[in-house]
Amino acid sequence: MPVLILYSTSNCHLCEQAATTLSRMRLATEKIDIANDAALLSRYGKHIPVLRRTDNDKELGWPFDEIAVKRFLS
Repeated sequence: MPVLILYSTSNCHLCEQAATTLSRMRLATEKIDIANDAALLSRYGKHIPVLRRTDNDKELGWPFDEIAVKRFLS
């Protein structure tokens, strides 16, 4: 299983929904708050939440559901 990073920020209801979906799937993710990094804020500011695989750097942008995440991981 690749390491997964969820780019998000606080007070983001879509980010909370994404985290809930991933938790329901029992997927471990590293959550990174983009507000703490100017480069990440510039890159993802209007596109969060974003799920990234560290093995191949592919990204899955919101909206996504369990089916989309399963496809993304296969």
